[in-house]
Amino acid sequence: MVYYRLLLIALLTALGSAPLCAAAERPPIGSEIKSLRFKDIRYLPRTLEDLGEHKATVIVFTNTTCPLAQKYWPKLKRLDAEFSSQQVQFLSINSSAGDEIAEIAQQAIDFGVEFPVVRDTDGGCAKALGVERTPEAVILDKGRRLRYRGRIDDQHRLGGSRTDVTEDDLVRALREVLNGGEVTRPETVVDGCKLTLPALPKLETPVTYYDHISPLIQRHCVECHRTNGGAPFALVTLEDAVSHSEMIAEVVADRRMPPWYGSRWQHFFNERGLTSAERDQIVAWNLTGRTPGDVAKAAPARKFTDGQWEIGEPDIVTTAVFPHKLPADGFVDYKYVLLPYVFTQDTWISAAEISPSNPATVHHCNMAYMTLGEEFHERNFITGRVPGGSAMVLDEGVALKIPKNSVVGLQIHYTTTGKIESNRMSVGFRFPRDVVRRELHHAQISRSRFEIPPGAAAFPLQATQTLPANATGIGMFAHMHLRGKDMTFRALYPDGQQETLLSIPNYHYDWQHAYRWKPGTKQFPEGTKIEVTAHFDNSRFNPFNPDSTTVVKTGPQTIQEMMFGFFFYTHDGEELNLKVDPKTGHRLVPAKQPK
Repeated sequence: MVYYRLLLIALLTALGSAPLCAAAERPPIGSEIKSLRFKDIRYLPRTLEDLGEHKATVIVFTNTTCPLAQKYWPKLKRLDAEFSSQQVQFLSINSSAGDEIAEIAQQAIDFGVEFPVVRDTDGGCAKALGVERTPEAVILDKGRRLRYRGRIDDQHRLGGSRTDVTEDDLVRALREVLNGGEVTRPETVVDGCKLTLPALPKLETPVTYYDHISPLIQRHCVECHRTNGGAPFALVTLEDAVSHSEMIAEVVADRRMPPWYGSRWQHFFNERGLTSAERDQIVAWNLTGRTPGDVAKAAPARKFTDGQWEIGEPDIVTTAVFPHKLPADGFVDYKYVLLPYVFTQDTWISAAEISPSNPATVHHCNMAYMTLGEEFHERNFITGRVPGGSAMVLDEGVALKIPKNSVVGLQIHYTTTGKIESNRMSVGFRFPRDVVRRELHHAQISRSRFEIPPGAAAFPLQATQTLPANATGIGMFAHMHLRGKDMTFRALYPDGQQETLLSIPNYHYDWQHAYRWKPGTKQFPEGTKIEVTAHFDNSRFNPFNPDSTTVVKTGPQTIQEMMFGFFFYTHDGEELNLKVDPKTGHRLVPAKQPK
């Protein structure tokens, strides 16, 4: 009992000290709503001010499971299209305890919703507006006064639906607000799904660091959160965890960490994540005093080989002739580097890694091969270095061929750090030690010319490629720039069946993961079409958008856009049976047999 009292006190203290939008009582119609705070699909804290000034704001509370809420998505989309030209902003807020930000983003994709969908992480927005059910609607006027609260209309009810709308409550109230008059029916009864707001995790026993938290950190965090691990701080000791415990609890509760942006409905060999019970333990430990516990129960520290190369010692290393000098701040255009090594013969590689001398300056980097005089192009893509990614290490018996007379080029996106920096790029390759049976292939499913209109919140692009043979899938990779919002890969099989292979519902430019299947487990028949659909957010609400008033064209720079869906595979019928010189990567030619 004492434990649960401590939990309650800790939670109330945390919520009371934060500038959230909670209210003690249900606010009456006419109340001024000074502020609402919520999180967008990129996990960023946002407010109504981020939406800009409007004559009216329509807020609809939804969740991912209420059948009534789902039935109203088509109407809400129509109303958004109808009233957006009249300076009306629509917003969906999800306050449900069981829903996660990625699921909310996925729902918007599934129903084709273009206006913002956000997460009320502590239920404060629902309390501030006096909302109790989904789908319950609220109208705020230009002065943020609460003018309407209630149902959308009378068509869909618990247990059944009318064929037509007889009382169009939300539309009538909205038109009255826009006309400057009083709302004739400012409040209506909503009989949708009762909201269950987020609550304190319930645990059987008290949580301590050495008993519960240390094993989780060792298993899920220290790979990056250690010296030379790439994360901004280490989490190898109790003191490390205590000093960052508030932040740890927040990002874990959001499912922002461990980083993984694929939908939880598709599973991959390299996916990261914590269970609900594990997340609850971390949050509870932070709220209940961060108790150390019994040090004798500490999890064994993981061992890492912290050399320069993730792939192990390379067989060859090639380094840029000159370093790049970088300013302290501002935007840096893509830099291109041609590395001083010529592949005089066809060369087979089993691993490749891009290694900057100053990793803090490199946001991402792509590597491709080309002939001398040719420009850098993704069609000859080898691998990349991306936030949250890992070096390319191919499965046994699989290798990538770099054609003879090729050189390697890099496309580098630098980021400034607040001080003048320099960086020099190197690349390492390892050659196969075993027999090469299959060549690594990839399809670049992309659009090369497009324009995204100003203000477009979910501009769609789609492309397909057909697999030329029976294939075994290796994995997928998505690349877009600052307006990239989501990307979905689907397999359209020759027999008419379809399968969603990967959905990235809340794509983030800073976390570009590779999504790999367990080797040998994903087969595709010849003639399968791989379809990639992406949406781009050129609206004001996109926090990373450089300028929502301009047309965005395709191009290599970050302020332009790209749409690339990479699909990696091998041909099932291919049996190369190549032996490769481990010193050069060249094919070993068998000696001629004596006559």
